Amino acid sequence: MDSKEETLASSGSDSDMQETQDWRRNADPEKADTTDAPSYQGEDEEDNNTEEQPAVAENEQVNASQVPAPTPSAAAPGGIPDGGTRAWLQVLGSWVIMVETFGLVNTFGVYETYYETELLVGKKGGSATEIAWIGSLQVALLLISGVVAGPLYDAGYFIYLISSGLFFIVFGLFMTSLCTEYWQIILAQGLTVGLGMGLAFTPSNAILSQYFLKKRALVIGISSSGSPLAGIAFPILFSRVQPQIGSAWATRIIAFILLGLAIVPIVFMRPRVAPSKARRALIDTSAFRELPFVAMAIGSFFVFMCVFVPFFFIQLFGERRGIGDANFSPFYLVTMLNVGSVFGRLLPNAIALRYGSLNLLLVCSVVSSILLFGWMGIVSESAAATATNGDGSQYLAGTIVFALLYGLFSGGIVSLIASVIIGLTKDLSRVGTRMGMTFFSTGVACLIGPPIAGSILGDGFSNTKWMGMIGFGATSVTLGTAAYFVSRYALWRERKALVA
Repeated sequence: MDSKEETLASSGSDSDMQETQDWRRNADPEKADTTDAPSYQGEDEEDNNTEEQPAVAENEQVNASQVPAPTPSAAAPGGIPDGGTRAWLQVLGSWVIMVETFGLVNTFGVYETYYETELLVGKKGGSATEIAWIGSLQVALLLISGVVAGPLYDAGYFIYLISSGLFFIVFGLFMTSLCTEYWQIILAQGLTVGLGMGLAFTPSNAILSQYFLKKRALVIGISSSGSPLAGIAFPILFSRVQPQIGSAWATRIIAFILLGLAIVPIVFMRPRVAPSKARRALIDTSAFRELPFVAMAIGSFFVFMCVFVPFFFIQLFGERRGIGDANFSPFYLVTMLNVGSVFGRLLPNAIALRYGSLNLLLVCSVVSSILLFGWMGIVSESAAATATNGDGSQYLAGTIVFALLYGLFSGGIVSLIASVIIGLTKDLSRVGTRMGMTFFSTGVACLIGPPIAGSILGDGFSNTKWMGMIGFGATSVTLGTAAYFVSRYALWRERKALVA
């Protein structure tokens, strides 16, 4: 530490440094209570120890691991506020970004059906598998890009990330409105929009940890409710407007809406604390020595491989089986999934304030896997009805119930994962990096899951293939749930706490 840093640290005049230290202590009370200073592992060890140790004389030799940690003050000015106008504006901005990221992912079901039944019929790339690659590439880039966006967020490039990300999302949608060929849609809707989502999504979640502690799970749930609300509105808008003015203008209307909403996060969202001065790697190697985190990441890989499969294919299921009537078109099934997901983003996160995010994540993943196996029963019964009289409409009620319940519990999975990552991260200055690592693995899963499901399904007319596709999804989510149980057990062994 040079003499300038010593003077600032000893005098307390460097408010950014003091605010960052206070924030870290308040964010991790277990660290604050220990008598030894934290010892970080990995390539950032030297930088982190340099930041945390108090100022000493230049000629004095001090071992950083022996320096006592400063006692946190109850009235520390740098404490996490857990409320206030500025804090709730971050939640609003994060809500908008969820509309523009996962909101579009939840809307892809109407595009999947439109491409397969109209735009790409008889063209290259018109099969269910090839079309699923568009949506899976989109959601994969949303998550995979976090491995870069996370460390850049930690390094202080927040505003650049969300501004460029929102630009690519809107620009990609406008380009999608001009597409007529499969390769064009891949580049515009898959690559460009997906990249923009990835740049904006991870920072918008990570910044909430700077403003909320006790209410963190709840505010993440509130912000994530933007995606199912968009998933309700956009499919209805597209399906109602597209027959009158065409798919191009239907897509442009959505793009204009997102352009207007983008003003909110760009104007109001700002980090509260100065970025860490430590060097940042794309991977936090210390995470691989923590079994709760590793098991959670493995579980998320298998869960996210297939958690979005119903969002991609339930409308096609409704159309192929004749599930619907004059007042209920099959595209409303995507809307029902998102209606359930609205409550799934709010209720589990509210309950998690008392019982813990990881506990609620376990509940949501268990029920989601059970519901997927239950969907197989609807598929089998509706197939018999369709084969007999060509009408599966009597199974409309059961399909709606499945869609609402699956939206509820799968929405809980998506909304809780960020708060689980934060809860398993002892050093909150590494939240962005660990989110990026987890989202990278889940992004790879999302890339391969829906196309595999589409390959199993084929054209959607075979009952056997429907059963195989859904069975694949249910098995994948079940394997991920088992890994979540391992994470929870390892965390209990470590902390002996029922709430986690």
